[in-house]
Amino acid sequence: MKQVTALTLLLSFCSCLLHGQDLITEKQQPGAFPIVAAGKATAIYVDTAAPWLVQKAAALFQQDIFNVTGRRPDILHQLPASAENLIIIGSPDSLQGKWEAFSIQVADHPVKGIAHALFIRGSDRRGTAYGVFELSRQMGVSPWYWWADVPVKKKTEVYVKKGIYQQGPPAIKYRGFFINDEAPAFSGWTKEKFGGVNHLVYEKVFELLLRLKANYLWPAMWGNAFNDDDTLNPVLADQYGIVMGTSHHEPMLRAQQEWKRYGSGDWNYETNAPVLDSFWKKGIVHMDHHESIVTVGMRGDGDKPMAESSNIALLEKIVHDQRNIIREVTGQAPEATPQSWALYKEVQDYYDKGMRVPDDITLLLCDDNWGNIRKLPATGAKARAGGYGIYYHFDYVGGPRNYKWINTNPIQRVWEQMHLAWSYGADRIWIVNVGDIKPMEFPTEFFMDYAWNPGKWPAAKLPGYTREWAARQFGPLHAEAIAQLLTGYTKYNGRRKPELLSPDTYSLLNYREAATVVEDYNKLAEKADSIYKLLPADYRDAYYQLVLYPVLAGANLNELMVTAARNRLYASQGRAATNELADRVKVLFQRDSTLSRYYNKEMAGGRWDHMMDQTHIGYTEWQQPPFNKIPDTKTLDQPQGPPGWGVAIEGSTAWWPEEKNPAVLPDIDVYGQKTTYIELFNRGQQPVDYTTTTGAPWLHLTPGKGTIRIQERIEVSVNWERAPHGKHQVPLTITGPEGRPIVVLAIVNNPLPPKISGTPKKAGSPKIAGVKGFIEGNGIVSIEAAHYTRAVETTIKWQVIPGLGRTISGVEAFPVTAPVQTPEGRSPRLEYALYLFDTGRVNVSLYCSPTLDFTGSGHLRYGLSFDGETPQIIDLARDNSQRTWEQAVADNIKIMVSQHHLSHTGWHTLKFWMVDPGIVLQKVVVDAGGLRPSYLGPPESLSLHDNTY
Repeated sequence: MKQVTALTLLLSFCSCLLHGQDLITEKQQPGAFPIVAAGKATAIYVDTAAPWLVQKAAALFQQDIFNVTGRRPDILHQLPASAENLIIIGSPDSLQGKWEAFSIQVADHPVKGIAHALFIRGSDRRGTAYGVFELSRQMGVSPWYWWADVPVKKKTEVYVKKGIYQQGPPAIKYRGFFINDEAPAFSGWTKEKFGGVNHLVYEKVFELLLRLKANYLWPAMWGNAFNDDDTLNPVLADQYGIVMGTSHHEPMLRAQQEWKRYGSGDWNYETNAPVLDSFWKKGIVHMDHHESIVTVGMRGDGDKPMAESSNIALLEKIVHDQRNIIREVTGQAPEATPQSWALYKEVQDYYDKGMRVPDDITLLLCDDNWGNIRKLPATGAKARAGGYGIYYHFDYVGGPRNYKWINTNPIQRVWEQMHLAWSYGADRIWIVNVGDIKPMEFPTEFFMDYAWNPGKWPAAKLPGYTREWAARQFGPLHAEAIAQLLTGYTKYNGRRKPELLSPDTYSLLNYREAATVVEDYNKLAEKADSIYKLLPADYRDAYYQLVLYPVLAGANLNELMVTAARNRLYASQGRAATNELADRVKVLFQRDSTLSRYYNKEMAGGRWDHMMDQTHIGYTEWQQPPFNKIPDTKTLDQPQGPPGWGVAIEGSTAWWPEEKNPAVLPDIDVYGQKTTYIELFNRGQQPVDYTTTTGAPWLHLTPGKGTIRIQERIEVSVNWERAPHGKHQVPLTITGPEGRPIVVLAIVNNPLPPKISGTPKKAGSPKIAGVKGFIEGNGIVSIEAAHYTRAVETTIKWQVIPGLGRTISGVEAFPVTAPVQTPEGRSPRLEYALYLFDTGRVNVSLYCSPTLDFTGSGHLRYGLSFDGETPQIIDLARDNSQRTWEQAVADNIKIMVSQHHLSHTGWHTLKFWMVDPGIVLQKVVVDAGGLRPSYLGPPESLSLHDNTY
């Protein structure tokens, strides 16, 4: 050991400090250190006195080198008298005393007899392990090599570039995840493969955490008790350097299951304090010397609120008595043992009403279980010795509905909320509920990477992060395309959790929304499948579980729900296609099972059996159904008599000739929806011939005639070069059997175009030079938030968060810690130029992320005004009822509507003013009388911007 210490002292010199991620090269270059070269692996030295974790990391590194190169290095426990090259792991250096930092250094002639050395040194045992696994990752060993079958990238030779590479300390001290809601998937898998949730499983969990540079774990607790189920669990956790805790409702390192097994009497401190104290004391005794964070406080048994009679004084007494237990057992002051108090659900109410705990206890702030942080420290607040942390969710069991099946967490939303947490100083603990671990691989790694170094990943680099992640798992060739798939499916699944989807979610009638949703997702599925076929065979299992399955399953589920909705509509109209759609629903429902069965039983030889056992179709309440249930469908007995037919139009559930009111199509608008459609359908079993005529030569029907066997769609379009200005009603006549005509009215809107310098431009050509803005079509203007005309900034800037939200992107005022602003003069705002053809009242709907009042001010306000009017102040937090919250998280949007009166036609500037920080704007819709119901809102209006977005 003296040799290594002396050797370390000689390393005060350094070559260049390497920044970035490119330590590894496959070719010899000046000063590069050979890990494997010319068919030989360089030996690894680790002292026998090094901590167990350091020696384990060395052994895993040895295996990683072998898996990459086919060459297995020797591990030495004595420093050789001479060596051309030597890898030295674990020697202390100038980082000593820092938390989990590490350095990787290539040094020449560091001591007599050793020509070249590669040092992997940590400030502590975890820091050393992180340094080792950083090299493994850069060599081509994914943290998910075991958990997701990601192939190791093969290399013949591996070198480390000359220089010093340093990372750490991490921005967040304790970073980890919670295995939760783990039945039936994780529990079924572990029982089949390992005989239960035991140390054999946890060894793999601990290694994963370390490879992700994490250090903290809340263990599985649905029917499981980490310390009680397997006595090797806590021993191995300590050896691996994993800091153990228990969930927000399991105080004093005792699992809920332990109370069920050994507790007596009520889980009630008022009536059963001696028994509870004794129960909790054993948790601290079992902690022994192991690194732990002790959860303090108390919730009701089974993760329920305490009884209504519970009060702040009682809860403060509970914490006081728990700390006395810690003092008694450890023989040290309570503050010597890390503790946390989770302000989960109603517990935050106690805090807000004045409950306090000692300063050294970390206040673990929480989201609302749906990814929206409820509370953050006040800016400028007095520092607490215990600091603040965040408990976040990628998975949840509870209202308004469970979401446990597949990943629904776009990293853009995770970034936005965790950026808030970091900016407001919640940096002691970040822990995320990942459910069964799988299939949350992608957001879990992002969460840990961001916790390690938030500054490395600003909003603009989020697309780059996804590309890099895809490249690390599957290589660079398809990385861009795979990144688009990851971004696409998480957006589609995130805008409404799959468990919340129903046939009524997306509109069949308006904006062709349902059809577009299905088409977009199916295109994503086609692309995902095409890449699967191009990948080498050894990548396909990893690709299926990380990319292909969630894309195919998500696309299939969306099509299933929309097909069921169409079946019900068609049945109400008596269409012959009704039964065909009922059959299609059955096919799609069966395909859902087939996809899951392949994941469980065939992929990777059935290695992950049960991981896709989670039910997800057929919810009737918040709790999951016992089995997937096919959506209800209808079938019809088609008459065999004379031919029967009907006419349906876009935007209506009615059909003609049954309906007595006139058939009026949605407006066709030169600046909006430029086409519409009529559907002719068979109501019997005999083919039906039809012909059409149009009341204007510039209005076209395609096709103009034909035969209806099942149904036919006729597109209605306009020759805008010939169409006269103004609003016109044009009759369209469809003639069927026996010459019976049905008249459909088309409304064509071709207003005079906006005037520029008093000169109207060519009709039918909406791209008007010199204009920047959006133009009304179909009685609305719809604008994506990121497509603003002008951003007025001060020290406060406007940040586009690419990919955030349900449609395109989100925009937020930065810094997120900025003080409250008064909307006036040149205060920060976004401006949207738009053209309206009429005067009078308009409604403006702002689509905002469902952010909560995390500052505790009681407000989450913005200002909104047209032109020079005084801004209206609108508060996202004005209605904090349970019902409003449930709708906001279910829809993953909060839509705020305000009314405005416009006195002139033409160009207007809509101004969105910052007032309170933290609001994320996704979409702006100005309704001049034409807005129709839909889930995602109308598509973006015609842009006359010179810029292209």
